[in-house]
Amino acid sequence: MRAAISVIAEKGAAALRMSDIAARAGMSTGHILYHFGRKDRLLLEVLVWSQADLWTRFQQAADRAASPAEKLDLFVRFYLPSHPGDERYALWTQVLAQRHDEAGRRILTELLDGWDERLEAILREGRDLGHFADVELPEFTIRAVAILSGLSEDVMFARSRWQHTSPHAFALSALARELRPTDQD
Repeated sequence: MRAAISVIAEKGAAALRMSDIAARAGMSTGHILYHFGRKDRLLLEVLVWSQADLWTRFQQAADRAASPAEKLDLFVRFYLPSHPGDERYALWTQVLAQRHDEAGRRILTELLDGWDERLEAILREGRDLGHFADVELPEFTIRAVAILSGLSEDVMFARSRWQHTSPHAFALSALARELRPTDQD
């Protein structure tokens, strides 16, 4: 899976060959084809594996966080690409750009919904503890994820507008404005 992610990030899905992944992983192409069948299925399975790994690391970090605000900070850090060539985010863009059958669309929807569910849990905890305003969770989640997705594109393309602040700080500031309880104004 790690070999596939690195090859996808280097070559992109269109130029990707199963033999490239096999060579990087030290396996035969036949072995890769036996397990995944088609390239689009391989990409989807690598994305599922990558997200499970990322969410495990996120949950471990969130479990150590002292407050919902720290968890929100972690959520933003884990959501945004870490640098312009971030392999995980490159994989997302490659997989989302492909046509998918119903099973593939269902898997992608579950992965995307997973981000929403994690964010809503953080927001609910913060609201229940009085740390966050009582926002409409589904609507706020849609706005927050849209902001983060747009910022992710900026990170991946190394947009120059981020010379004086980071996309991470910008996202947290935007989210915090709406989440600030009214008694803290």
